[in-house]
Amino acid sequence: MKKLMKRLMLAATLLVAGAVHAELLFGKDYTMLNPVQPSSTSKIEVLEFFFYECPHCFHLHPFIAKWEKSKAQDVEISYVPTMFRESTEPLAYAYYALEGMGQIQQLDDAIYQAIHVSQINLYDLDTIGAFVSKHGVDRAKFEAAYQSFSVQSKVTRAKQMIRSYAIQGTPTLVVDGKYVITGLQPEDTIRVLNEVIAKVRKERVGKKH
Repeated sequence: MKKLMKRLMLAATLLVAGAVHAELLFGKDYTMLNPVQPSSTSKIEVLEFFFYECPHCFHLHPFIAKWEKSKAQDVEISYVPTMFRESTEPLAYAYYALEGMGQIQQLDDAIYQAIHVSQINLYDLDTIGAFVSKHGVDRAKFEAAYQSFSVQSKVTRAKQMIRSYAIQGTPTLVVDGKYVITGLQPEDTIRVLNEVIAKVRKERVGKKH
């Protein structure tokens, strides 16, 4: 009987320890955006502010890609290419051009690999155009999209969002326009992301009652 009680107490202790470990911690796992930004969707919005040259974004990318494939239907994710200086803008233009052509999923991994594995400099239209052409994208159509008013407008909007969301580094995830996740290891980022999404769901249910 005593052995059974000890086992039960040990199990309870482990459960409590696990709960404490899994508890979402403000200031450590996430912070709050102030002021809160409006969401562009009725779903739970997740924004990833990323930069192709960022090694942390490179390491997080496969985790986010896998997460996106299995995310819940009430969650919507969008990606915002981040520019902290003018010389990095071509990669943002390239992202939106490829997105508009429906080619971003085909090229996303390749761009990260080119920069971080092959050490290819993709900082001008000529180099990027040659690169996407090698990966099956019509170069003329890509360059036309790259220089289009639509893409220019999206890049301008991205710059505004970087300021509005007070982005200081990448990768940074923002959930529901207010919860900020950054500076974590990839596995922890996904764990916290799922927990924050669950938190937002509870908040929305609470508002209905």
